[in-house]
Amino acid sequence: MGKLLSLLARDDASNCCSPQKYDVYLDFENAQPTESEQKTFAVVQQVLKNSETILNELQQYKGAGKEIREAISNPTDESQKRALQAVLPLVSKLKRFFEFSLELEAVVPQILSELCSGEMIPTQHLETQQALVKQFAEILEFVLKFDENKMKTPAIQNDFSYYRRTIARQRMSTNDDHPDAKEVSTELANRMSLFYAHATPMLRVLSDAVSQFVSERTDIPIENTTETLSTMAKVCLRMLESPQLMAQFQREETQLFVLRVMVGLVILYDHVHPQGAFVKASNVDVKGCVKLLKEQPAIKSEGLLNALRYTTKHLNEDATPKNIKTLLAA
Repeated sequence: MGKLLSLLARDDASNCCSPQKYDVYLDFENAQPTESEQKTFAVVQQVLKNSETILNELQQYKGAGKEIREAISNPTDESQKRALQAVLPLVSKLKRFFEFSLELEAVVPQILSELCSGEMIPTQHLETQQALVKQFAEILEFVLKFDENKMKTPAIQNDFSYYRRTIARQRMSTNDDHPDAKEVSTELANRMSLFYAHATPMLRVLSDAVSQFVSERTDIPIENTTETLSTMAKVCLRMLESPQLMAQFQREETQLFVLRVMVGLVILYDHVHPQGAFVKASNVDVKGCVKLLKEQPAIKSEGLLNALRYTTKHLNEDATPKNIKTLLAA
């Protein structure tokens, strides 16, 4: 399983009432599946292998704003044809992004079923199923990266809105499906439109998938899921606070990976837990996470701090302590 070290949740010997310390090394770089993980790992890996391609296509997304503006300001047949021809390959990309979200939605419950069921406590799951933990972490990182790039790409909604208006107009004029609409049916276009209307569409898919898992799997107490998320967040925080654990990272980018995963877990916990991540009784050390982020260079931390500020669910509620609100104030 790679560099699997003992995962311990141990009390400070000097004070039996002190908070638990998670002296942990989760091998996010080299963890390999055990025999019991292999089946689920293979299914999830089949999906994850396309994640980098999806992100690269999103990061390089240029949009058809110029052609669309020309078609609107000078609506000739030629300008409208050029705009539609520019938009069609972009719509194909947007369809791939949406279909990938459905694939993630399908595999997340499979991972959670493995990590949250049975008699083991969360720390034991993390210790013995590091390959699946690594995959779940990779999903969280992908979700944050996708949504961050989507928020910086307003052309997505503009392009898709133009496509839908144009195809609808052509359908009305011919009473039939336009040839260019075959790839995206009316029903699919409606679903894609709802997906891209969200500021953070992949987070919405992920949090809905986890919430649905919790509600449907009545054989698994909700606490199993929320405690797994909170324990994993504490583990990430502890790894980043410990010079000894940090020294074991073989790649420079692993630190930023763990930072993203930590933030993703806090956000997901906040969406799934009934009271959220910010109440005093929360099992997530939000204060510790935010303080750690603020110690990082702005280029690493600012996007993650903004994710906590703007994509969490309960931050601005009355139950959130004032010191947390102040700490996260922009």
